[in-house]
Amino acid sequence: MSILLEIKRLNKNFGGLSAISQLDLNLIESEILGLIGPNGAGKTTLFNLVNGFIPPDSGKIVFNGRNITGLETHEIVSLGITRTFQASTLFMEISTLDNVFTGYHMSYKTKVWRRLLRMPSGLEEEEELRQKATEILKFMGLESLRDELAANLPHGHQRILGVCMALATHPKLLLLDEPMTGMNAVETQNMINLIRQIRERGMTIMLVEHDMKAVMSLCDRIVVLNYGRKIAEGLPQEIRENEEVIEAYLGRKRKNS
Repeated sequence: MSILLEIKRLNKNFGGLSAISQLDLNLIESEILGLIGPNGAGKTTLFNLVNGFIPPDSGKIVFNGRNITGLETHEIVSLGITRTFQASTLFMEISTLDNVFTGYHMSYKTKVWRRLLRMPSGLEEEEELRQKATEILKFMGLESLRDELAANLPHGHQRILGVCMALATHPKLLLLDEPMTGMNAVETQNMINLIRQIRERGMTIMLVEHDMKAVMSLCDRIVVLNYGRKIAEGLPQEIRENEEVIEAYLGRKRKNS
């Protein structure tokens, strides 16, 4: 097993607040890594650093053997890292299919002017990409809703559509930021099954999620952050029984030794 993502002594401060502090983290190719911790622990900040939304103050981020520290977001996406967000980023007034199609905006090989003038080469490529978008919808169980406006989809389907848009960028590493937020039990289980299927296609996944039952059943390993620091790392069962994690996450005192 090879390391796909390596984070070395990463630091990020906002004013006097340390959001990420001396963080070391490795992500193994084709694994699902859970990233958990209390609100304000630095989870989304870490995603923003890896995805290039914000620069680190110090430290290094290495992806697939390349130092990506400080690269722009579009450069990082082109290398194979993409993410979803806690809040919806859908285009609500266009169709489900068109939402996924927008994810291919960096995939065009024909010149812009050929597409604007509706020349055959541009039209052919556009049709190819629309077919790929349809295949993603089929894989994720939304093909029957391809012509439905995103605004009309149930909440669970909107969350799935957000993942579909991310898949359109051909990621090697998919960062999922609370993909099960607001879902009922049936929707949550459906999302768990879909994430497993995505991994079975060879994709590596780092997941931020507050649903601990889902995290424990889905993730191969779990990293726990608290106040920007890594306080634990291990298999789900190890994390479940870790007294420092219990204290940080649930506010319970550790047992006397």
